[in-house]
Amino acid sequence: MEEKIINKVEKMIPEFVNIVDKSLWIDYDKEADVLYISFEKPQNADDSVMNDSGKVIIHKRKNVVVGLTILNASNFTKD
Repeated sequence: MEEKIINKVEKMIPEFVNIVDKSLWIDYDKEADVLYISFEKPQNADDSVMNDSGKVIIHKRKNVVVGLTILNASNFTKD
């Protein structure tokens, strides 16, 4: 089990490094199937918009993305 988790995380590291220039917080609510990704804590967003697919809510402060809310997260496919 541990090895499987480590392997999955190792595959994501390059992506994390490319998107984040300081900190990243991730929370998953399994019951609601919602993934929360924050690039700043607290987010203190002053605007939130749904993306065109209706699957992601983008949270912004002063037009800078500070977080994402991914709806129905378990339905996203793996590449």
